[in-house]
Amino acid sequence: MDKPPQHVAIICDGNRRWARAKGLPEDTGHKYSAEHVFFELVEKAARMSIPYITFWVLSTENERKRSEREMAILFQLMKLHFSKDVSKLQEKDVKLTFIGNIEELPNDLRKIITKVEEESKDNKAITVILALNYGGRDEIIRAVNTHTSKEKVTEADFDSALDTAGTPDPDIIIRTGGEHRLSGFLPWQSVYSELFFTDTLFPDFKDSELEKIVTEFSSRERRFGK
Repeated sequence: MDKPPQHVAIICDGNRRWARAKGLPEDTGHKYSAEHVFFELVEKAARMSIPYITFWVLSTENERKRSEREMAILFQLMKLHFSKDVSKLQEKDVKLTFIGNIEELPNDLRKIITKVEEESKDNKAITVILALNYGGRDEIIRAVNTHTSKEKVTEADFDSALDTAGTPDPDIIIRTGGEHRLSGFLPWQSVYSELFFTDTLFPDFKDSELEKIVTEFSSRERRFGK
């Protein structure tokens, strides 16, 4: 493979549909992905020398529109896995960071997020970014509000105010689950991203499919607006 992408981002769609198709409670799909899919993809990305991988796991729309019961189950699942996976992150030398409107998440979840980020901050093998309560418009509004006192804002100024400041823009964005849109995912950062859409539901998305996409990416000629 030629030079690997610096950053792969994945829209993790299809967890609930996967569970429904199997006649299981909807949260089963999220649980299966957290326990079986997440680290498989992270380890594969690390083996392919991809330094950054992002997973969009919860949008601002999800957080606002889904039932309180469903969100409570999801938040409990996150707390469980973020706490449990700290030792595994250390063992695999994985740095874990978070983007999104974290301040609107439950306080106990925010504390765990802060702890995980702090304990993994010096790890070097790969940086994993989890987008929680993330929406592209929300990110842009928050970035704009940091510059309201400036008369003129440059692209560099704006970029530095985004959640992803200091992170390379994604070379590849993958959406699982069959939809062919980005739904507001990284609108500023995705202008030159190569887009891949797959019908595979996220719990069934294997490391072999990730490798196939990265191989196809390496064969594309990227023009960057030229």
